[in-house]
Amino acid sequence: MNKITQLFKIKYPIIQGGMIWNSGYKLASAVSNSGGLGLIGAGSMYPAVLREHIQKCKLATDKPFGVNVPMLYPNIEEIIKIIIEEGVKIVFTSAGNPKTWTSYLKEKGVTVVHVVSSSKFALKAQEAGVDAVVAEGFEAGGHNGREETTTFTLIPMVKEQIKIPLIAAGGIATGKGMLAAMILGADGVQMGSRFAASFESSSHINFKNTIINVKEGDTQLTLKELAPVRLIKNKFYNDLEDLYAKCPTPEELKTLLGRARAKRGMFEGDLEEGELEIGQIAGLIHEIKSVKEIIDEVIFEFENVKQEFSRSIF
Repeated sequence: MNKITQLFKIKYPIIQGGMIWNSGYKLASAVSNSGGLGLIGAGSMYPAVLREHIQKCKLATDKPFGVNVPMLYPNIEEIIKIIIEEGVKIVFTSAGNPKTWTSYLKEKGVTVVHVVSSSKFALKAQEAGVDAVVAEGFEAGGHNGREETTTFTLIPMVKEQIKIPLIAAGGIATGKGMLAAMILGADGVQMGSRFAASFESSSHINFKNTIINVKEGDTQLTLKELAPVRLIKNKFYNDLEDLYAKCPTPEELKTLLGRARAKRGMFEGDLEEGELEIGQIAGLIHEIKSVKEIIDEVIFEFENVKQEFSRSIF
């Protein structure tokens, strides 16, 4: 038995990233219904909105699903309270110290997974008592590690250090990518960008159409002084580059960033002034598809390539 399918009681070791402005209950329930683990992205939801999405997700699927919680969230205590009250049994935490909430959540019967970008933080997460870690390479979209460690080097290095189950993330959108990650030591994979370009994603159609037209080199990691984020190069990104040429202070960067920039881009569809977060793997995503089609294709390719590989190697 696979460690990840056992841990979450799911059919396939595929987790959908809890992306802001993409991961509402429709996406999470569709992934869970298709054999993976769907995650509601709490990072873009007010507490009452999160409660509504959890309740709708429970009605839309009888399969396991979870909530992704960035721990820098201003209403974190209220968010955790809602998760417990609504009986959510799986929580993925990120952007913070795993010690803060892990023991409390586990006391309440919740399975806890923490997202990391280095072996050092993977070990800290293990020490904090999490059930698994997601090790995310810097190919990933959205907020990211400062170290710029790629998935191919990160996964085996983390595997060498920890004993708990390991989920690979960053640059994975195909069955071949899933197989490569598992050969390198991952027990399962987390995919974000591929699910962002699905019919069930809650993001704007303008953003989805942009994802499928992204080419190699069209994204860049930026804003390291605040919180590193991988963005599609658009007018807002170019404005950032112009500001960087003047050696800005963090305050000047914050002023340009303003408020709700990610919502404006991904949820409202402003392709010029919005923040468009996506991974490098978008260059391999050419079509908006249903979640079921995506998962079926990934598993089909995974199984086929695994068989071909075992027959043809040496």
